[in-house]
Amino acid sequence: MAAVLAPPRDDHAAHPRPHRRPGAARRRRSLAWFALLAGPNVVLLVLFVYRPLVESFYLSTMQWNLGSPVARFVGLGNYVEWFTADSTARVLTTTAVFTVATVGGALLLGLALALLLNRRLPGRGLARTVAFAPYVLSGYAVGILWLFIFDPRYGLMSTVLGWFGAASPQWYTTPPWPLVMVVVVYLWKNLGYVALIYLAGLQAVPQDLRDAAALDGATPARTLRSIVLPLLAPTTFFLLVTMLLASLQSFDIIKAMTQGGPLGSTTTLMYQIYQEGFVNGRAGYASAGATILFLLLLAVTAVQLRYVERKVHYA
Repeated sequence: MAAVLAPPRDDHAAHPRPHRRPGAARRRRSLAWFALLAGPNVVLLVLFVYRPLVESFYLSTMQWNLGSPVARFVGLGNYVEWFTADSTARVLTTTAVFTVATVGGALLLGLALALLLNRRLPGRGLARTVAFAPYVLSGYAVGILWLFIFDPRYGLMSTVLGWFGAASPQWYTTPPWPLVMVVVVYLWKNLGYVALIYLAGLQAVPQDLRDAAALDGATPARTLRSIVLPLLAPTTFFLLVTMLLASLQSFDIIKAMTQGGPLGSTTTLMYQIYQEGFVNGRAGYASAGATILFLLLLAVTAVQLRYVERKVHYA
């Protein structure tokens, strides 16, 4: 009887090679490209944003003066001193008034200017450039320029008020006029930015909706209220967040025009941090103020994202 020979053993068939998913290599390449492109930015953020932020938190628990080789741990002592100081209520009130006036005024005036610049008027391109130009100027230089305009004796503002038989207020020395002066200059500088963003939003509103509203007999005011403003809600939300954060951190114009005075009437929380840290040399106390400002900005942004954005409808 002939022997039946078994076929040769195939080790590859007994142990099949693992099957690689086709998307695994692609994901690894994508991760490598992400690390290559985003890695330097992440490193810079860690070194120059997050590391100083953590160090500021730590410094706020120390009693340390600039230039001193010795720092003493005081825990929450700087925070207790800040919340119990007599000047804190005035600083917070000034910050709130300045923020509401600059943000609210910029949104209202910026929308009005955008509606005007959106019309087909002669020289519209030049007008848009002129309106946006102050935004790119140095805030300190703008503040110095407007000091001459507000001069109670020889300034342009005094001359204009004189045409109407009104005397110029003491812009530099008598509250609340110094704060009014700073708010006016801040609005003038940032108005073009707000108008430009609103103008982009207006040009994205479909003309078909406006034409349909006009055929239905809607007035321009009704069209603005019922069609244009709801469609501008995402733009308004973006400007509200960015302008609020910028206003709370405003420093250069106040430094140039009033230096926080007179009698602290224009000292905002941001300017107080500078004053305590770089003028009085109290680095630990200034870091506590900076931490409070950071938490305030974080809370305001969280509230906006949590509640205000609910009313924003993205088309």
